[in-house]
This record gives sequence, C-alpha cells and structure tokens, in this order.
Amino acid sequence: MKFEGTDAYVATTDLTVAVNAAVTLERPLLVKGEPGTGKTELARQVAQALGLRLIEWNIKSTTRAQQGLYEYDAVSRLRDSQLGEERVHDVRNYIRRGKLWEAFEAGEKVVLLIDEIDKADIEFPNDLLQELDRMEFHVYETGETIRARHRPVIIITSNNEKELPDAFLRRCFFHYIRFPEAETMRRIVEVHHPGIKEALLTAALTQFYEIRDQPGLKKKPSTSEVLDWLKLLLAEDLAPEDLRRDGADALPKLHGALLKNEQDVHLFERLAFMARRQR
Repeated sequence: MKFEGTDAYVATTDLTVAVNAAVTLERPLLVKGEPGTGKTELARQVAQALGLRLIEWNIKSTTRAQQGLYEYDAVSRLRDSQLGEERVHDVRNYIRRGKLWEAFEAGEKVVLLIDEIDKADIEFPNDLLQELDRMEFHVYETGETIRARHRPVIIITSNNEKELPDAFLRRCFFHYIRFPEAETMRRIVEVHHPGIKEALLTAALTQFYEIRDQPGLKKKPSTSEVLDWLKLLLAEDLAPEDLRRDGADALPKLHGALLKNEQDVHLFERLAFMARRQR
C-alpha cells in the first residue's frame, strides 16, 4: 500500500514519504501545519488512493476521549426501567459506539481521521494513549474487550494551537506541512483551476506572496483562501493589470477572500494612507 498523491491532491515528496512511513510502522501520522494547508483533505485523499473507507472523528473543544470509544446512556436505561421496557435487560441497548470502535470493528482496513486534536482539552491525547497503542479497549458495562480486526491507518491533524504531550508524540510519526512554495502552489492551482492563464496566475501569486510577507499581518492567507480568491478573479474575468496595486490603493482586489480580520484590512489601509502622504 503506497500513497503517491492523487489527481486532486498535490502531495510533496516529503509528505508522501511521511504517509508511507506511518503506514509501514503502523503508527498514527500526526500532521501539523497552518490552517488551510490541506491536512484534513490529506486523510480523504489517502483513503481514496489506497481504496479504503474513511471514518472521520471531528474534534471540538467539548469532545472527550471516551466519546471516541463508546458512551453509556444510563439516563435512558433508568427511564426505560421505570417504564417497564423489555430492552432494559440488555445493557448493550444503551451503549453508543464511537468512531474508534467503528474503526476497530470494521471488517476491512480503514483510514481513521482524528481531526484537529488540539481543539480538545490538554488531557485528551493522553486519554487515548493505550487505545491507539494497543489497538484495543475495555467496555466495563459489558465486560468485553474490543480489539481492532485490522489495524487502521490513523491520521491525526493539529493546527498547533496547543502543545501535545510527549508521551503522545512518541507514539506518532510526525510531519509538518510547510506552506507551499510558489512552484508547488502553481501545481495546486492547476488542479483546482485547470487552464488558468499564465499571466494572471503569475500576477496573482506574486501579489499573494507579497501579502503573506507583509510585516504586521495578523493572519496570513492560506492555500484554500488563495484558491477562493483565484475563483473570484476568474469569475470577474479580471486581467493581470487589474490586480496592480499602487500606494494609493494598497488593498488587493476582492480582498475579503484573503484578509479575514479588520486589523489586517486596517494595516493595508494605513499603508495606502502613508503612501499618499509621501507623494
């Protein structure tokens, strides 16, 4: 099972090496990088390329590790017992299986995506150490042990919002997705906007990287945002010369696709104001 990227996903050499190393080692692949660099999409494309089913576990700030294993609904069982329901005699009727249970019980090898693990409480990764390491967990209410029939390919993403515990990191193969260089970005754009005119692409990417390199920028625009911006430029049928900025108009055309907070918009407005004063 080798991952080499897909027609819909441009994977750099170091990324494909990381994916295949994690598969060979049977270790979770921990992928970090800026938001919008394709971490979540990587799992989907790995599943597609390897011909495996994808199971997604999207983590929120309120998500607990136990939810990935199972949840026991004691309240419903108590209510049913008061109503004299027959199903109350089988505790399994009140156990809701989580995404890890689903992946472990799958009849075939699957890809399990644990998306944005850094959103959860700091103890969340530690609470999954043994389950991810041994590929099994115990269900206390029924006394059974759930073991993985086929060890899943596990991809864990993080936006690096908080540090992950060392014990958790030791169990993962790590890869940081660097922001694409201009040549890689051209290949990514060609996948999403095939046939885009070279002159427009050159002008747009030049301006895009200038914006990302602007000192004082609070949120740098990401890959997904430049793709949205290019989609708008194509929809508006803008020419390369339409993208030119001078000091009096420092904001890029359709800047709402690239600048996502008022501080960054004000930054470019101040640059334009200063340029006008110097004239």
